[in-house]
Amino acid sequence: MSSDKDDDLLIVQRVQAGDKLAFNLLVSKYHRRVARLLTRMVRNQEDIEDVVQETFIKAYRAIGNFRGDSAFYTWIYRIAINTAKNLLVTQGRRPSTLKESNDGDSETFEDNAALSNIDTPESLYQTKQIGEAVNEAMAALPEELRSAIVMREIDGLSYEEIAAAMDCPIGTVRSRIFRARESIATKIKPLLEPKGSKRW
Repeated sequence: MSSDKDDDLLIVQRVQAGDKLAFNLLVSKYHRRVARLLTRMVRNQEDIEDVVQETFIKAYRAIGNFRGDSAFYTWIYRIAINTAKNLLVTQGRRPSTLKESNDGDSETFEDNAALSNIDTPESLYQTKQIGEAVNEAMAALPEELRSAIVMREIDGLSYEEIAAAMDCPIGTVRSRIFRARESIATKIKPLLEPKGSKRW
């Protein structure tokens, strides 16, 4: 992770030194991850692409201020979150519900070995139900909780990186993630309990 941060910093320094084309390396590296983060906040696919584009434009314009105190992707995530919030405010909309995800993101939740180790039709159906329930539970979360849990569970950011991206203390991040997990667990608990008689 630190070498990745160092690589990004070298690219940023090239951009700061006037190599405009070097910024394309950062765009290609983080475009998909930023877009994936935004699907949890913004409904419309065209809006997502607009926010991604605006995020990178803002980052390019502000890159002279980037000092490398945090990782580049933490910095770009923070810009993306703020840009998405601004869009939602101007549109008078709430953050979006999760779309039924065909991009494989739900695999993060569905690929849980604790759910079942045997791929029977029943277990596969239950796994699908649980994945859908998790997505619905995430969609119902307040924006701050949803953003925190997505950055932690899907993007694999550390608490420190999430705190930097969300511009809040680490304790607040821990609290948000705990509350998000608790809320999701409450929603999927009925699906994990055997109906009628016990299985074993």
